[in-house]
Amino acid sequence: MSLSIHGVGMTSQRTRDRLIAILRQQNIKNETVLSVISEMPRHLFVDEALASRAYENISLPIGHGQTISQPYMVAKMTELLLEDGNINRVLEVGTGSGYQTAILSRLVRQVFSVERIKPLLDNARGKFRQFRLNNVLTCYSDGGWGWPEKAPFDAIIVTAAPEELPMTLLEQLVDGGKLIIPMGRKGEQELLFFRRIGNKFHKKTIEKVSFVPLLKGKSG
Repeated sequence: MSLSIHGVGMTSQRTRDRLIAILRQQNIKNETVLSVISEMPRHLFVDEALASRAYENISLPIGHGQTISQPYMVAKMTELLLEDGNINRVLEVGTGSGYQTAILSRLVRQVFSVERIKPLLDNARGKFRQFRLNNVLTCYSDGGWGWPEKAPFDAIIVTAAPEELPMTLLEQLVDGGKLIIPMGRKGEQELLFFRRIGNKFHKKTIEKVSFVPLLKGKSG
C-alpha cells in the first residue's frame, strides 16, 4: 500500500486533530476513545482515491453497497460500549472495512467480528495483519446469527440496521451485558442500547441514525 500509515497533507495528524475537535463539539467525552481515533489511520481503511476525505466526519463507500461509518458514530457507539469501564469480550456484527474493529481492538481485551461479504472480510483481515491486531478473531457468517460458539459476550455492537431486533444476539450476552444496535427502516432508524438483566432486556433510545441495512445470508 502506497499511502503512509502516518499520513501527509489531508491525511496528516493535523487533519486528524481537526476531526477530534469536531467530535468533542459533538459531545464525545471519552478521551481514551478520542485518542485511539486520533491515532488510527482511517485513510488506510478506504480506497486510496478517497483517502483525502478520510478525516471528514462523514461515512464513505467501501464497495459492495457498504460504507465505513461516520467517525462520530464510531466514537459514539464505542463510548457507549465503554461507559461502565473496561470490557473483555466484544462481538462486532459487520466487520466491513475493519475500521471499527481496529478501534475496538485498542480498547478491549478481545474482539470477535463477523462479516457476510467475503471480499470485505478478506480485505479487513489483511489490515488486521498489517497492524498486528492479534486480539481480533473474525468469521465469515450471517451477522444476524451472531457467533454462538464464542458466546457469551460482555457487549455486542452492530454496524448495520435490521428492521427487527435479532433475539439471537441478545441471548449471546452475559448477565449485565449490553447490545448497541441501529434499528428500523431507512429514514426511520434509531440507535438503541439494550442491557441484559437476568432474562430481561432494558432498552434505551440514543438518537436518530442512518445505517446500511443488516441483510441475511452470506455473499461471496
